[in-house]
Amino acid sequence: MRNRSGAGASAGGAPAVAVPWLWGSSGAAATSPGRSRGAGPLPEAVLFDRDGTLIVDVPYNGDPDRVSPMPTARAAVTALRELGVPIGVVSNQSGVARGLLTQQHVAAVRRRVDELFGPFDVWAVCPHGPADGCGCRKPAPGLILAACERLGAAPERTVVLGDIGSDVRAAAAAGARGVLVPTPVTRPDEVAAARETACDLLTAVRKLLVSSPAGAGRDTDVAPAPGPARARPHAGGGAG
Repeated sequence: MRNRSGAGASAGGAPAVAVPWLWGSSGAAATSPGRSRGAGPLPEAVLFDRDGTLIVDVPYNGDPDRVSPMPTARAAVTALRELGVPIGVVSNQSGVARGLLTQQHVAAVRRRVDELFGPFDVWAVCPHGPADGCGCRKPAPGLILAACERLGAAPERTVVLGDIGSDVRAAAAAGARGVLVPTPVTRPDEVAAARETACDLLTAVRKLLVSSPAGAGRDTDVAPAPGPARARPHAGGGAG
């Protein structure tokens, strides 16, 4: 989960130049099965949202000891890795801009996630707040484009998995395929608006491994029925 975009001022923790933070080696998609198969079903890369998608959402968390995987997340990552599909993480972390997190906090959580799941090929993190006007904070496409560039993957052959509307809107803005994986905090209107949904990450991965990259239209056959919307904490914007 990423907390919502909205009004608010940054606390000065973000760098002056509005660019994302990147970790990972270049060109992982150059020899991926998705690249070699052309228009086949395997994507050139799969990018995961962090909080509420890969790991349980703990707002503004900088403590590695509080990191725990979401259900089926490790199995989903393993399935992609076994097929040689490059994988990455794209995450809003406005706690940096608000002065609640440092780059060291974000890096410590990143290392813990890599310990739990195995190393991801790329991490792209937006440290800016909603009022900073950057191009990387989801639903803007910058994180996805930066991750694709680092991997050498074409955005149109990339899949983005996330738990709220800004994740799939960022995917669409980048020209990528977005799949919404709702949680109890996903709003019903976001589920209704999503082109594709899945009930958990492993289901989402299984869907994308057997379907065309372009999709065949709106696909919500595995989405859970949305429950009552829960209020998201820290509604001014934050992690993801």
